[in-house]
Amino acid sequence: MPTKHVSHLPDAVIVGAGVVGAACAYYAGRAGLTVTVVDRGPVAGGTTGAGEGNLLVSDKEAGPELDLALLSTRLWRELADVLPPETEYEPKGGLVVTPDGAALTALRAFAEGQAKAGVEAYEVPGDRLHDLEPHLAPGLAGGFHYPGDAQVQPAMAAAQLLRASRAHVVLGAEVTSLLTDRSGAVRGVRTTRGDLHAPAVVNAAGPWGGALARLAGVHLPVLPRRGFVLVTEPLPPRLVRHKVYAADYIADVASGSAGLQSSAVVEGTPAGTVLIGATRERVGFDRTLSTEALRRLAAQAIALFPVLGGVRALRTYHGFRPYLPDHLPAIGPDPRVPGLLHACGHEGAGIGLAPATGLLVAAALLGEQPVLDVRPFRPDRFGDRPGDRFADRPDDTEGAAP
Repeated sequence: MPTKHVSHLPDAVIVGAGVVGAACAYYAGRAGLTVTVVDRGPVAGGTTGAGEGNLLVSDKEAGPELDLALLSTRLWRELADVLPPETEYEPKGGLVVTPDGAALTALRAFAEGQAKAGVEAYEVPGDRLHDLEPHLAPGLAGGFHYPGDAQVQPAMAAAQLLRASRAHVVLGAEVTSLLTDRSGAVRGVRTTRGDLHAPAVVNAAGPWGGALARLAGVHLPVLPRRGFVLVTEPLPPRLVRHKVYAADYIADVASGSAGLQSSAVVEGTPAGTVLIGATRERVGFDRTLSTEALRRLAAQAIALFPVLGGVRALRTYHGFRPYLPDHLPAIGPDPRVPGLLHACGHEGAGIGLAPATGLLVAAALLGEQPVLDVRPFRPDRFGDRPGDRFADRPDDTEGAAP
């Protein structure tokens, strides 16, 4: 009697060990799937490690991204109960402020649209802002308090999600091509440390997601958007109690401009340091220190919190957000290439949106109905550019990249 063949292949290879890849691994593992996570660097060595850990609903207008954020907010609350305290989940809430009445009117309309989607937000008159943030600058017109905003320590969140997933993790292995079968379906990856076979590959490569898509011969216009963060010396506890930012940050998030944009986002950490972001500019993968970006951040932070004028900045760091032109991530199977799924293009919201993304990817791997409408996140919505598709695919089981 012939022996039954038992496959030891994982159900999927996930490319990228940032928080999005880790969340995909976590929810796939929770669903009973086995996965291998591969990254050319360390865990959280890219965009995740350079993030502030924002879990925001306050900056998202009503629509698909807000729906994704609300789902993730619920999932992060669940994760906070099962992940170790090192993840530093803080449901601190957000406070969006503005210095003038016209901007406050615009904020009010923005919040009304969000409320219809289920967002909890409360208007705060200018003379009551100091009840929430005693050190805020005087003279502000008012703002909105969002109790649902929260924060995590992003690198630890990624590490703990990966640990809980029980995934096989391969680090220091750069993906050089995708493996395909005779029909052209993706069946694994070729790396600098050898081949990894699986019936599905998930592209969670962050700002490098477009390059990975090109290995499959498809167009996904992910571009890097550089951002800087300032870190202060440790300060007294609760000097800054919420995640506080000026209303023009919302416009910066939604902008497609390639030029330098900055709007201060100020928040404390359990260690006592204060994080000051955020800038945005499309300069490719240029890692040059921008003194102009840092000057703007410092000035805007002091305008919000004058007490920071006498505080030392200990260090600065920067990273690259994975930007897509319509500001929505690409999530789910790529109909152009069987076996290829995407989970990238979240720009600056990847840490916040990671759990919902992981849940949707796990459902796709299982062939199950997703918990929300994924059509706005279709990876093929940008179409193909001439030359992106292979003219002829190799007629073997290890198709090379172009």
